[in-house]
Amino acid sequence: MDTQGTIPTGSIGKPAGLAEAQKTLTTLTARTRAVIVGRDDVIELVLIALVADGHVLLEDYPGSGKTTLARSLGDSLRVVASGPIAAFRRIQFTPDLLPSDVTGSSVFELDGNRFTFRPGPIFAHIVLADEINRTSPKVQSAMLEAMAEKQVTVDNETHKLDELFFVIATQNPLDVMGTYPLPSPQLDRFLFKIEMKHIARDAELEVLTHYPKPSLQMGDTMPKVSREELIHTRRVIREGVHIAPAIREALVDLARALRSDERVLQGASTRSLVLMLPALQARALMQGRDYVSPDDIERLAPHVFGHRIECTPGVVDKNEVIAASLRPCLERLSKLSLSR
Repeated sequence: MDTQGTIPTGSIGKPAGLAEAQKTLTTLTARTRAVIVGRDDVIELVLIALVADGHVLLEDYPGSGKTTLARSLGDSLRVVASGPIAAFRRIQFTPDLLPSDVTGSSVFELDGNRFTFRPGPIFAHIVLADEINRTSPKVQSAMLEAMAEKQVTVDNETHKLDELFFVIATQNPLDVMGTYPLPSPQLDRFLFKIEMKHIARDAELEVLTHYPKPSLQMGDTMPKVSREELIHTRRVIREGVHIAPAIREALVDLARALRSDERVLQGASTRSLVLMLPALQARALMQGRDYVSPDDIERLAPHVFGHRIECTPGVVDKNEVIAASLRPCLERLSKLSLSR
């Protein structure tokens, strides 16, 4: 980037590990696409969230492949068992679920005459929180601590989760009875909210063609990635993918435009802007770039801000509100790119 603040239009020189990071993303993408057909856009967003150290909320009707997507991602990890940490675990949220069913509990051992902590299913690298909006606020509070701090508190004692901790939560939009709406602070902890629509006809036909082979077996012959490779990828992307000051200014201007829009009752938080930066970097690398471009902002903004803003009654499509606020920012960025 030059002294006028313009956005680079070419490579700025890749650090040594950026090629390896790109290879890790390519491996994850190929394996997941082998299992999940017709969801390339969703797979891209989920993998971006994974390497950006965020969490994802998937929403769609039952049978759309949300659970299969989460399980396939867990199966893509090559993890050596280390204590209570598993590669993948699934938690089915129900109205009678207790916080201890998620976090674990202290159990009294007669042999040692003391209490010992037994970890719950939250102790995993990838956690599928299935139908997360069907459980009580107490369980939601426990999940919020885990997602925000990567730790759980049981009997006033804190237990750390692993550095690689990724939550894929699902909820069904039409399942109204017996649900508890997620509070705004917890929604704010999800980097993306993704609505999974019905797949195209050709893709749906391909799913049926694979029968009777289970879909999760479609990626068995493809390589996996290790925990260390994923953590290394996160660090390399944060250090090696360039974010021009003009990009940061555009994000702040976008957030301020949303807050001042008459159709918006509650705007986006500053946290959402901070969480968006590594996501933009990850998306840039997936596109083969070592710098963030306006296209990255346009692609990710609806999924980052859509579940964070609250609009006035009568607003049907939040994405239209976001697009209107984003348009002037993209125009300014476009001019800066052309002026280089």
